[in-house]
Amino acid sequence: MAQPSRNDIPEPVREGVGATIMGPRNLALERQNPNILASPNTDSGTVPNLKFSFSDARNRLLSGGWSREVTARELPVATTLAGVNMRLKPGAIRELHWHKEAEWAYMLAGHARITAIDSDGRNFIDDLGPGDLWNFQSGLPHSIQGLADGCEFLLVFDDGMFSENETFLLTDWFNHTPMDVLAKNLGVSPSALADIPRNPNTERYIFNGEVPPPLAKDLVRGPAGEAMQMTWRLLGQEPVEVPGGRVRIVDSNNFHAASTIAAALVELDPGAMRELHWHPTNDEWQYYISGQAQMTVFASSGKARTFNYQAGDVGYVPFAMGHYILNIGQEPLVFLEMFRSDHYADISLNQWLALTPPELVQAHLNLDDATTSAVTAYKGKPIIVR
Repeated sequence: MAQPSRNDIPEPVREGVGATIMGPRNLALERQNPNILASPNTDSGTVPNLKFSFSDARNRLLSGGWSREVTARELPVATTLAGVNMRLKPGAIRELHWHKEAEWAYMLAGHARITAIDSDGRNFIDDLGPGDLWNFQSGLPHSIQGLADGCEFLLVFDDGMFSENETFLLTDWFNHTPMDVLAKNLGVSPSALADIPRNPNTERYIFNGEVPPPLAKDLVRGPAGEAMQMTWRLLGQEPVEVPGGRVRIVDSNNFHAASTIAAALVELDPGAMRELHWHPTNDEWQYYISGQAQMTVFASSGKARTFNYQAGDVGYVPFAMGHYILNIGQEPLVFLEMFRSDHYADISLNQWLALTPPELVQAHLNLDDATTSAVTAYKGKPIIVR
């Protein structure tokens, strides 16, 4: 294989400062993170790491698929939300379980069937495809099963220290309940339960199963009726179309089951930018679906840092810190912005300046009259800058 020429190798050199690397190096990582290797001169001070890739996360392999997670253990700054990337083969099952945290999910590929019940004994069953969401509120038991083409999805939990490896599993509970008590509860003989899995971590959790029948044949009708809607067709939602891209916002205002997690699905055309803004309610947890991004985060007190992101990366912006996201690739940039909140909220730099008396803006920035008029002309929220 031909060695790359020196011009193909990134170096920590920018505008006459820095020097080439003489020692050991990881070119693959350096090419993915040019703004860390050679930080812009606008970066300054100490800002925590705001990036972790699912590709760097330990992948737990099981008979029916795999699971990997990015939590506060992998990305310490990410205290509000945690993420899990999971794959199920056709027919494979994520075991019946529940957890203390709410579970919000985005379907990345394939198709899945979910089941759940609520505390009033009302059940919910639905099939989902790419771009669909589900939300299980904390404590509600549920399952996920791959359909004929299998599936892959992102799970987001409303606690940064959450671990998918520490959920309440059905077979784990059974294995830690005296057999006579379990048999009495289920109304069967102890011998009928002799084949219950003894090692849920390897025999269940994510395990092989048969592809379920069509949804109409799999519905279970309970006496209490159906639970509240736990799924949402995000790609079927009318987007906010602006020059340079589009945004779909989903929170408790339109997806009522999502009472603790709000999100926006953002699509940026090549060269377009999610405008300079900040969020006044909570930290921002990001997941990059496709494309290449650059983000600079302003942390106040003269501190700022720039990061690069690719598909499968998790980004994070601590509460109230100003930032932008720029599409630096040749294809659309698609990513999720997520918040531990019941509603989505942001503050636009452009709109803030436009709704401030122009002479005040002019006095702050030493602008001439024409530039002041241009900066303050549009009173709306651009969202995306082309």
